[in-house]
Amino acid sequence: MIRDHAEGATLAVQAKPSARKAAFSRDGSMVRVAVTAPPEDGRANAAIVELLHETLSIRRSAIELLSGATNRNKVFLIRGVTAAELEKIVESVIG
Repeated sequence: MIRDHAEGATLAVQAKPSARKAAFSRDGSMVRVAVTAPPEDGRANAAIVELLHETLSIRRSAIELLSGATNRNKVFLIRGVTAAELEKIVESVIG
């Protein structure tokens, strides 16, 4: 789910750590992110940030984890984009 935020847009994701390969998928409005990193010491969160950076071509410094540091359901703040712009970027990558 993508929503507007005062500093940009938020992206809600469901994380799957320790996956066989890193990938994005979509189930309705929910974006699912699989990463190979384990859910220990913030490694999976860092891997999700890196995957968002690489796949969506968003600056790493513009991505911040707002909530869900120890939960599968996470919300990331993407600075400098509107919800509509982020939706277009996600659609172009995930479909």
